[in-house]
Amino acid sequence: MIWIILIIIVVIVAAGVKIIPQSKAYVVERLGAYDRTMQTGLNYRVPIIDRVANVVSLKEIVKDFAPQPVITKDNVTMQIDTVVYFQITDPKLYTYGVDNPISAIENLTATTLRNIIGELELDETLTSRDIINSKMRSILDEATDPWGIKVNRVEVKNILPPRDIQDAMEKQMRAERERREAILKAEGEKKAAILIAEGEKESAILRAEAKKESQIKEAEGEAEAIVKIQKATAEGLKLLKDAKMDESVLKLKSYEALVNVANGQATKIIVPSDLQNIATIGTTISEVMKSKK
Repeated sequence: MIWIILIIIVVIVAAGVKIIPQSKAYVVERLGAYDRTMQTGLNYRVPIIDRVANVVSLKEIVKDFAPQPVITKDNVTMQIDTVVYFQITDPKLYTYGVDNPISAIENLTATTLRNIIGELELDETLTSRDIINSKMRSILDEATDPWGIKVNRVEVKNILPPRDIQDAMEKQMRAERERREAILKAEGEKKAAILIAEGEKESAILRAEAKKESQIKEAEGEAEAIVKIQKATAEGLKLLKDAKMDESVLKLKSYEALVNVANGQATKIIVPSDLQNIATIGTTISEVMKSKK
């Protein structure tokens, strides 16, 4: 009999041993009143007298709340849904501070969002997500502090304006894109025209310079040719002078010149009536040579 009693006592005592896992906290009540919070590790509660009232997760919790209808300052109704990141810092306050804390956070988020959006116009609402997130986090964190909850972050997930406003915004965006495309196209055509004009200008300059250089080279070549001809003529006359040609040699050279003319392409040859003319030509050349002295 005694052994049975001892076994029952051991079983009851062993039933009071609790091992609390990581990131968990147990809220314990004794005889219906809060007694303590058991943290991670080995803990003991008195069987029958102590009761675990709530098991609380200390991890960060993410709640994606359903879209809420809100009205902007310029009377536009839209749907906005939010995501709240929070963490339980005080299991006792979380257990006894408010009934159904998750529902309380959802309702508080909805009312806070309506208040903030009501102060903004549509365009400001669409471009001020960071401001909305910051204000909501600050307000929610302060409001949930008595509940043992720390709000780490609030994110506006989606902003859905009415269908007609979405269509108007899409048309505006399309018009803006078309305007930018037209500007870019006009700028491209302008740059292309400028480049073409500059290319034609440079080409005309190069052609003019090339023509100028060609004319200069041609004139220089002609001048050089004339100089060379004059030099050859002068040298020839000098050679004739140095050879001391007499009248008979001049007559002979004149005759050779007539022979060369006869061998050319001419169809008619005029020959003096007598060779006296040839002598006359030779005398003339001789006089020229004397005048060069």
